Amino acid sequence: MKKRIIAGLLLANFISMNCMPALAFIHLGVQKDSVDTNSKVESAKVEKVKTNKKQKTKWTKLKVENKYDFINLPWWENFNDDYLNDYIQKAMEHNHNSKIASLTVDEYFQNVKAQRANELPTVGAGFIPGYGGTEHNSDGSLLFPIMVNYEADIFLKNHDKTKSVKKLYEASIQDERAAYISIISAVGTTYFNIIQLDQLIETQKHIVDLRKEIYNQMLISNREGVTSTSDVVKANKAMVAGEADLIDLEKARIKALNQLAVLIGESPENINSLKRASYKSIDYKYNMPETISSEIITQRPDYIKSELMLQKAGIDVRVAKKEFLPTINIGGIALFNVLNSSNMSMIPNLIWGFGGGVMETFFTGGAKMANLKMNKVKYEKMLESYRNTNLTSIQEVNDAMYAYKYSNDKYNQNLKNLKLETKDYNLSKRMYEQGVMSKLDLNQKQENLLTIDNLVVQNKIACIVDSIGLYKATGAGVNKTKRLD
Repeated sequence: MKKRIIAGLLLANFISMNCMPALAFIHLGVQKDSVDTNSKVESAKVEKVKTNKKQKTKWTKLKVENKYDFINLPWWENFNDDYLNDYIQKAMEHNHNSKIASLTVDEYFQNVKAQRANELPTVGAGFIPGYGGTEHNSDGSLLFPIMVNYEADIFLKNHDKTKSVKKLYEASIQDERAAYISIISAVGTTYFNIIQLDQLIETQKHIVDLRKEIYNQMLISNREGVTSTSDVVKANKAMVAGEADLIDLEKARIKALNQLAVLIGESPENINSLKRASYKSIDYKYNMPETISSEIITQRPDYIKSELMLQKAGIDVRVAKKEFLPTINIGGIALFNVLNSSNMSMIPNLIWGFGGGVMETFFTGGAKMANLKMNKVKYEKMLESYRNTNLTSIQEVNDAMYAYKYSNDKYNQNLKNLKLETKDYNLSKRMYEQGVMSKLDLNQKQENLLTIDNLVVQNKIACIVDSIGLYKATGAGVNKTKRLD
């Protein structure tokens, strides 16, 4: 009788702690057949392991094993630049922001597993020593309770909560993908800007040398009374300005090299070892289609994330409605009782109990209704955010398309201008060789040619950068196999 009372009290206390005020059924008794019970417990353990393995496989299907799928690597390989491909690989493997994004995905993945545990039973065990008795009899006891509790999810409330958390996990994958696309786009943009600066610096050095020569010629002409002092001062100012421009270009190149080093996960101290192709080796082609389907935005990470968050908000509303339904708990206890030190065999003293309960709260001060309304408001907010993302995505794709198109048009116009300026310079060179034109005028013509050449360099790189902008705006390329350059 004592054993029954002890087990009953423990079970009642256990069930009440799990929000089960009304016991549906309790049965106490001495377990006689311990062999069958052990085999059933062992069988249950095996089944649990199998279930966990299946569930792990199920959840890990969402995890992207090949991060290069995020960035549409064939698009970048069409540049045919081994240095660029190497920097992309280094950024994928060593960039710290990309690692943070991947770790965030793992964090959300574990959050899904933690939430899913609420759908499963909980098992606990304890150790309770005690001593008690009556006026004529007293005895000690040593209790080893094993308790099991399970919330019967017949309304799928906990399952919906898991689905809600899973949407956050899927959204984190899109954040990871967006991070990789942004980082690799920055690598490409920075790399081509460095190539541009290399070429501009080389040209600017020629311009500075020409301006020095022009200034020296002006000094000689001024001494001979051919040119005025004002012209000499202007030539000197032009030379100084050219040297200042050269300093600015070299400063910008150092800054861009530092940025590239950080993007690929290296120390800025190693910028002198960062290799790149020459400007003249870049093969630029333009073949962007006149129109792109608006469906292209559906592959953007922010669009997919917005869609997932809208789905999550809908699930949260459903969960808030199910909070009005009763909670059904099932609990059980197995109690091993060793009454004294002379009886250390626990098998004859196994007591077990089983019970269930239903709880419904009828007054919460309006908390459940407020929670439902709050989740409905969140759903409306996510719906508006989804619509805004839709429009913004279309806008950004259109902006990128027009920027790319007009940069290409400007590049072609300056190419024509460069051809005309080259032709003019060649004619001037012949005139100089024939003695019709002075060396000073020829140098000025050459400086004009170099200035136009710099504009062409800037326009060509701008076209490539804008093509990267279109790649980023479309969520890693207009199509998955061909670069729109």
